Amino acid sequence: MSNHLPAMDADRERWAEALMVERQHGTRAPAFIAERIAALALAGDMLGVARWQVIAERYDQLTLGPKQ
Repeated sequence: MSNHLPAMDADRERWAEALMVERQHGTRAPAFIAERIAALALAGDMLGVARWQVIAERYDQLTLGPKQ
């Protein structure tokens, strides 16, 4: 019997990452996310920037609710 969990798709990974950031950083989460995006942009990692922008969107949805 295998103990392998099913692979998460990218969208579920971003939701999980947003929840992790919220739990680990609390009220400082928005600043942490902004710092990550800035550091990745300075490093020229545009794929990383795009990933963290999606995490930021998911974080906003977690904390502010869906867009109207």
